[in-house]
Parts: sequence; C-alpha cells; structure tokens
Amino acid sequence: MKKRTLLGALAMGVAASVALVGCASGTGDSAGSGSGSGDAQSKKITVGVFNGWPEGEAVSYLWQAVLEKQGYDVKLEYADAGPVFAGLAKGDYDVTFDAWLPTTHASYFEQYGDDLVKVGAWNNDAKLTLTVNADAPIDSIDELAANADKFDNRIIGIEPGAGLTEAMEKKVIPQYGLDDMDFITSSTPAMLAELKKALDADEDIVVTLWRPHWAYDAYDLKDLKDPKGALGDAESINTVTRTGFADDQAEANKWFTAFKMDSDLLFSLENVMFREDHKQSEYPEIVKKWMADNQDFVDSMTK
Repeated sequence: MKKRTLLGALAMGVAASVALVGCASGTGDSAGSGSGSGDAQSKKITVGVFNGWPEGEAVSYLWQAVLEKQGYDVKLEYADAGPVFAGLAKGDYDVTFDAWLPTTHASYFEQYGDDLVKVGAWNNDAKLTLTVNADAPIDSIDELAANADKFDNRIIGIEPGAGLTEAMEKKVIPQYGLDDMDFITSSTPAMLAELKKALDADEDIVVTLWRPHWAYDAYDLKDLKDPKGALGDAESINTVTRTGFADDQAEANKWFTAFKMDSDLLFSLENVMFREDHKQSEYPEIVKKWMADNQDFVDSMTK
C-alpha cells in the first residue's frame, strides 16, 4: 500500500466541510479540566469531543445546551479519539458521547477499560463504510481493485489515528487486494472537500465514511458492498464516562444512561449545523433553534 498525506489546504475553501475545520481548536485548547471527584457539588462537566466526528460533535453541543439550562457549567474540549479516551481514563474529561462499539474503538477499551465506564448506547445504526458517488461503475469493494484507474487509483481517508483508518489498513486493503492503490489520510474535512470537489466535477471517487453522517443527506452516494465483512457489522454509539462520574454527578449520569436518539433526528441536527458554512461560534445558537423545533425530544432528555 502506497500511503501518503493529503494536503490540509484542500479543505479550506469548501463550504460543505468548513463547519468541521474548527474541530482542531474547539471550545477548549487542552485537557486537564475535568470535574473530578472534588467537584461533586459544582455541577461542572467537561466533554471530550472527537475531532472530525460530526455525530459526536452535534450531540455534545446538544447536551451542553440542555445541561446548562439545568444549571450545569459545561465545557467542550476537542481532541482525537485516542487522547479523549486517555483523558477520560486519567479523569481529565468527564464524558464523551461518541464511543463506537464493539469494534471501532475496542482497542481503547482494551487499553483503558478499567478506568472507563460505558454508560449506555444512544444510537444503534453506526456503520463504517467505503463509499462512492451513486453513479460509480462499481457496487462492491471486491470490484475496486480491477477498477482502480476509474478512481484515479486513490482511496480518500480521514484521520490517520481513526478506527476507520485502522480497519482499512489492517482488514479492507489486505483482504480485497487494494495494496496498489494510494490510501490518502489527512482529516475528515479534507476528505469531505475531496468528495465535494469530485461530485461537482462529475468524477468518480471512493472515500472512507460512516453512518450516521450528514454527507448522506447532502450528496448522492452509495456504500460499496462488503462481502468479506472487513468493515464489520453495524455498531452502537455509546456514552462513556470516567470512573466516579456516577457518584459525582448522579443526576446527569441518570440522564446520560437513558438517552436515545434515532438517526433521522440526528441527521436533522447535523444538517443544520454542518451542511452550510457556519462558524463554530455559531453552533450554540443553531442548536438552540433546533431545540425549539424539537422541544418534546429535548424535554425527554432530562426526565
């Protein structure tokens, strides 16, 4: 496999992905401000948000707004998945809402499992995918190697440390004989920029993606069939806390445990946040407007 890095600048001018570019800096600059056991009465909660994962970002902003209305002080801090799990294990973060199980993030639970608490699954439709434009000339991953030239001999990936990237490198590429294709990794925004560029030019493209994701609602796409099952079955998206959180923040933990959100509702939130050129600073107001349109669901989150 010839692996190289996609220039991050590709993402900068594309409206469909600008909403995600701010993930690297986030609302906070670093870990280290989790509430910890000493703040049991302070109602302070620090949320670890994965860079480039819009479903977790959307739900994190939603919970921030919901909790703040209940008197909590909520801080969102962005990092890649690995540092978030490590931070949870150390108590630097209190909670993350984007743990994919049983496959994508399994290695982090093997490493930090004694210091993590899986609170519950809030969505059961998560799926890693290898995705092409809807009119692409192939329908299955096992057709890709023979048609690599139609896709400029490239597979456009996301972050190098992502579980999806690991699945591609360790399973999909060797099992389907894709070693002669360039597997290009950089970031989710860069991938989305390449996707939009190819679709606008009516060119074939293959990217690593996942469900649920707003791109499926924004673009005409199809997932390649995976007859070898290299990308795994559908997974659940889970809320995970540091140990001790249930004792320190029993009320919030009860709400997190009961939380459920179906994919259609999640898509509607992601779409208003990410499909247009919104700055990250605009997300809180966008989320509040969405909450007003979905008040029954919002009210159910704290019952």
